[in-house]
Formats: sequence, C-alpha cells, structure tokens
Amino acid sequence: GQLHIIIHIPANHYLSYDLVVLPNYLPALEGSLHSSILRNRKNIPTSLKTSQAPFTSVSKDKISQTAGHSSEDDNQSSNGSSAQLFTRRHGESPVKVLLLLVVGLSFSTRLYKITEPPHVCWDETHFGKMGSYYINRTFFFDVHPPLGKMLIGLAGYMTGYDGTFPFIKPGDKYEQQNYWGMRGFCAVLGSFLPIFAYLIVLELSQSHTAAFITAILLIFDTGCITISQYILLDPILMFFIMAAVLSMVKFNQQRYRPFTASWWFWLVLTGVNLAGAFGVKFVGLFVILLVGLNTIWDLWRLLGDLSLSLVDVAKHFLARVVGLILLPLFLYVTVFAVHFVVLNKSGPGDGFFSSAFQSRLMGNNLYNASMPEYLAYGSTITVKNLRIAGGYLHSHWHLYPEGVGSRQQQVTAYSHKDYNNLWLVHRQDDNNSQSGSPDLVRHGDIIRLEHKETTRNLHSHLHEAPLTKKHFQVTGYGINGTGDTNDLWQLEVCGGRKGDLVKVLRSKVRFLHRATGCVLYSSGKTLPKWGWEQVEVTCSPYLKETPSSQWNIEDHINPKLPNISLSVLKPHFLEILLESHIVMIRGNSGLKPKDNEMNSKPWHWPINYQGLRFSGVNETEYRVYLLGNPVVWWLNLASLGLYLIMVAVASVTIQRGFSLEQSQVLMRGGGLLLLGWLLHYAPFYTMGRVLYYHHYFPAMLFSSMLTGITVDILLNSADLILQPPYSDWMQRVGQMVLLLSVLYSFYLFHPLSYGMTGPLAHEPGSAMAGLKWMDSWEF
Repeated sequence: GQLHIIIHIPANHYLSYDLVVLPNYLPALEGSLHSSILRNRKNIPTSLKTSQAPFTSVSKDKISQTAGHSSEDDNQSSNGSSAQLFTRRHGESPVKVLLLLVVGLSFSTRLYKITEPPHVCWDETHFGKMGSYYINRTFFFDVHPPLGKMLIGLAGYMTGYDGTFPFIKPGDKYEQQNYWGMRGFCAVLGSFLPIFAYLIVLELSQSHTAAFITAILLIFDTGCITISQYILLDPILMFFIMAAVLSMVKFNQQRYRPFTASWWFWLVLTGVNLAGAFGVKFVGLFVILLVGLNTIWDLWRLLGDLSLSLVDVAKHFLARVVGLILLPLFLYVTVFAVHFVVLNKSGPGDGFFSSAFQSRLMGNNLYNASMPEYLAYGSTITVKNLRIAGGYLHSHWHLYPEGVGSRQQQVTAYSHKDYNNLWLVHRQDDNNSQSGSPDLVRHGDIIRLEHKETTRNLHSHLHEAPLTKKHFQVTGYGINGTGDTNDLWQLEVCGGRKGDLVKVLRSKVRFLHRATGCVLYSSGKTLPKWGWEQVEVTCSPYLKETPSSQWNIEDHINPKLPNISLSVLKPHFLEILLESHIVMIRGNSGLKPKDNEMNSKPWHWPINYQGLRFSGVNETEYRVYLLGNPVVWWLNLASLGLYLIMVAVASVTIQRGFSLEQSQVLMRGGGLLLLGWLLHYAPFYTMGRVLYYHHYFPAMLFSSMLTGITVDILLNSADLILQPPYSDWMQRVGQMVLLLSVLYSFYLFHPLSYGMTGPLAHEPGSAMAGLKWMDSWEF
C-alpha cells in the first residue's frame, strides 16, 4: 500500500513523500502517527490547527483507501487532522453550543409573530386553497407536482383546520380558522435551512467559523424569514433541496467505507430528498442535476482506482442507480398515486383534463354516467379539444374588439365546465332537427353547430385570427340559427371511412370548413383581457392531423336515443400519470405576465433590485414586503467575484509549486457550491414563463454558503501579510465587523419581515424612513 505524509516545516511550505508500507502494518502505523501527533500537539503551528483541509484530504485519501477495512481505529484515523481530533476530544462542548445557538436563533426568528397578519397574504390564496382541496378531497389543477400542497393540507388537518376557508383573495380575514398550523409547518421547514447550511459548510470546509458565518447570513436575512412564514411552496422546496445537498455531502464523506450501514443511509436519504424536491416543484430538477454531476465525478474517480476491480465499480454504479434514480422515481410516482386516490371528487380542475380522465371523478357529469353512444342530429353536445388543456369549444355574448378581424361574436376554448360550452347539432339546411326520429351523424356529413345560449352559428371567414396570424378567424354569426354558407363544416372521423358513425368520447373528429378548406383548431395561445384570457380558437389552413385540430364529443344529450354506461372508459394509472404531467408542463410554460402585473428579470435578483409585496398598501393595513437583507445579498454578490479571484490566485500559486492553506477547500467545496448556485440560477435566463423575485431564493442559499467559505478563507489568509499576533487580531476584527454589520442591518430592515403599520416609508415617522436605499424598492 501507499501512505502519503505531509510534514509542516517553517516558511509555510509542505514536503510530501510516498512511502511503501505493507497493508498489514497500516493500522499500527496509523495509531502511532496519531499518538505522536497528540503528544506533540503543542508544537503544531497555529496555522495548521486552523486549517486542517490540506492534511485531511491527502492523508484520508491515501491511508484509508489502502487500508481496505473499517475498524474503529481506521475510522478515527481517516479523519486525518490532529486539530480535528483535538477538537473532538477537548472541544465537543463549544461545538454543541454553537450548533444549539444556530438552532435556537433559526427557529426563534422564523416562528416569531407567525400568526401575523391574520389574513391571507400573497400566494397563500393559491396554496392554502389547495391544502383545503386535499382535506375536502376535491380535484384541482396546478402547474406544480402535488407533494408540497399535500403536506400543507396534512399540516392543516393535523392542527384542526377543517378545510372550509375559501382563500378567495389576499386580505381576506382568517377569523376563527386554524391557519397557524399550515404557516407553522412551513416556518419549521424554513427554520432548518440555516441549520442545514451550517452542517453542509462544516463538512466541506471543516471550519466552524465558515459554517457559523453562513448560518448567520441566512438566519438574519429578512427575505429568508419572510418567505418561510407563510403558506407557500418555497420553504418546503428549499428544505428538500438543502437536505439533498447535506445528504450528498455526508455520503461523499463515507466514500472510504463503501457499502456500510452509514454509507447506504446517506445514499438512500439523498434519493429520498431528491424525490421530495422534484415532488414539490419542477425546479427540483436543478438539485437532481447537481447530485447527478457529483455522482458522475465520483464514479469516474472510482473507475480510475486500480485497487478496485471492474466488478466493484459495477456494484458502486448499481448502488447509485438504485439509490439515486430508481428509489426517487418510485417515491415520486407514489406521491402521484396518493394524489389521485385522495382527490377523487370533481372540482375546478376537471376541464384541464381529458374526458376519459374526468370519468373517474365522483360528482363529474361523466362519472358512472350514461348517454347515447352515437352522435345524432338534434343533440346538445360539448366539444373538447384533444390538445392537453386545449379546452371546450366555447362562445359568449362578447364581440371581438375593433381592429381584431371581423367584429363578430367571440369563439374561444375554455378549460372549465360552463353553460356557454353547449352547442346544437343541425343539418346544413335544417333549423329544426329535433323533430321526428333523430338521424345519426356520419363521417363526411356536412353539419352546422349552433351555440345554444346565443343562437349564433360556428362561423369562419378569410379574416386573420387574433394571435395566430396565418390562421383564419372563428366567430359566432347569424341569429336564431340563420346565417350563411360560412357556417357549414364537414365532420371527419380521424381514420374513418365514409358512413362511419361518430362515437361519443371515443371518436377523434375534425371539423373542416367548407368555404375556406381550413380546419377548426385550438392554438393554445391565451387571449388578452378582451378575450377573458381564454384560449384562442382558429381555422387552420394546415390540414395535418394534430391534437390541436382533433376534438371529441364529451357531453351528449338526446332523449330520443338509448344510453350506454361510460364506466368502461376509465383510464389506468399510467395514462392519468402521463396526462397530468403533460398538463402541468404546458400549464407552466403558459404562465405569461398579465397586463400591469409586476414581474422581474433574473438579473434583478442577485442585486436585490426589487422585492414583492406580501400584504398591505396603506397606513392602516399590516404591511409585509419580501426583500432580502441588503448587506447579506450585496455581500453574497461581492463574494462571488472575490471567490473567482481567490481561485485564480490559488491556481497560479499551485502551478508555481506552492500550496496555499485551504486551497482544496476553496476549489472543491467552494466549486461545488458555485455549481449549485449556477444550476439554480442560470436556467431562468432561458425560461419564457413569467418570473418572480422569489425564484432566486434556492440559488441564494448556495450563494450564502459560498460566502461563508470565501470570507473565512480570506480572513484566515491574514497571516500571509501580517505576523502573529497581528494576523489573529485582524481575523477577529473582520469577523466582528461582519457579524455586527449583519445584525445591525437586520435590526434596520426587520419590519419588512415582521410587518408594520402607521406612516409609510417616505414619511418621517415610519419605521423604514430613510432606508429606501434603492428607488426600485416599493415598501
């Protein structure tokens, strides 16, 4: 085997030697080394005590890898550093006190005034309402996976909330509702963020100072406090992200004890937390990428370890596939299985899903329903587009505005059940098809669809569509069923032949406009406010069969025809799982900023350019404003640039044959955190959906951890320019200035988080008077 020894000598240089040692002698050699270090620890220079990383990383690599066993002595020795061992045996109490201090401060700052204000704030109107839906087992649609809302609903149910509060709009009073349980649950998870950050930085740097700096930055950040205190998905998402990173780092520390109980524990826990993060929001994919890249690097390192056989490498690979891919996938699918079982009642989300999906929901008009199997003239029907979230063919009394094609009645696609979705099926030349025995509609028939409420016919002409300019406009035209030849449509069954009947729910049909040759089409584009933000319906001259041009008959009312049961149409689990994901993804991409709505751009976020109003706009209302502590956020921004400079300097010195203390921590630990920041921030520049300030907070966690490591190494480098004790004084002064700056800025800006009433910020008596350092801040 090999043993790599680093010897500390004057002038802050290191000499390294490779010694060939028989494996059987390694345990004894390790024990004697540590005994010798402990006996002579008074002679170890201060710089070595405070900077254990170089010694730790190399001695651990060589000794533990060669030893090939995991005895108690070996586990002790693999931790490497005499200073670390000294801390364990003589400094356990201060370390525990420091961690308890972080825990106490984190929980107290998040749980303080948790019930204030006693009304709905910002997105509580969405996620509180969705928690209520779970308690009431009512189906709904959301663009995010269900885990976060399920946990909010469970927290409310466990604390006595009955799910009856409507969460209609921000500002609604909670009155006697037990809303505190849902807020408290989110606040508790948010309280773990500084704790997890402390433990992650401690593992990466082996420096309690760096870990404590990180924790202080997050504990006293007003933005992190605010976003943790309300019924939101963000604290739940960030809890799983940080837990996944901590588990990954802990698993990395077990690399010299493969396949032991602790190794499996941290591997499995990493997979569980990855499933949790992705199960709350799709942006959990970013932490999955971080863990995936770390795993690829780890496997590449194992492949280059010639002491391992290819069978051993294959075992490592399979273990990671099971723990980091199959297990998270199983848990993620299980979350959806529970979601579908719990939400078994019809609700406001039905219309976003296919007719077959809706047939499984109790209370839906398709649940255990019966209706005529084949479409007939004289029937009252609803027509649903097969594009996911394409909506029902819909019209209403409102006209297209001036300058938007012909000023006729609007025809749209609407995702919700509505009386204005009903249409009557007529022959091309018959206004009273309901008299006599009904004839069945067949493939190739020319029909006319009359809107039941307004009595206007489905119509198209050569005017361009409102949004899709290469398509033709679709309108409602005529009165009492009387119109013109532009009201005629040829019905085709996809894949059918002339004379085939049209089956309700099962047949995919298209409507070809006789006059222009175009096909009825749901573009998926959202109309402006004049179109009630419903989906645009056009007539497409491109006749290729796509889901956007395919429709099915959903509701079918005709008392003159016999009915059949629709229970045979219920889809299986994999079908509804796939459909729900397509709906969520398309719904996410369709989130566009509304008129006069305040949104932000990714470059705004790191500079703390603009916050979000959670509650209140005047002197009498309880005002809460989401804004990061400017000292913390601007220090994070400065540290990103400082980190890159320090890495460049360290790289040059190493290339020239010198080894700066903690350079490995700076590059490996800091590099991991920088990668985490980039993965959670850079992708937003490519997104077309509406973006908000709160989207930056997961990246802000990584930035704060990187700041803790960067600042600590910078302060520890004081001995490069000053001799002791002046270097020690400079280090202590720097730490105190940083701590006092963060605390004082928190004291100044804490009313943003904990709420304020009375004079506004621009008035002399306000708690925030003189603190509007940027004109873009709106508190």
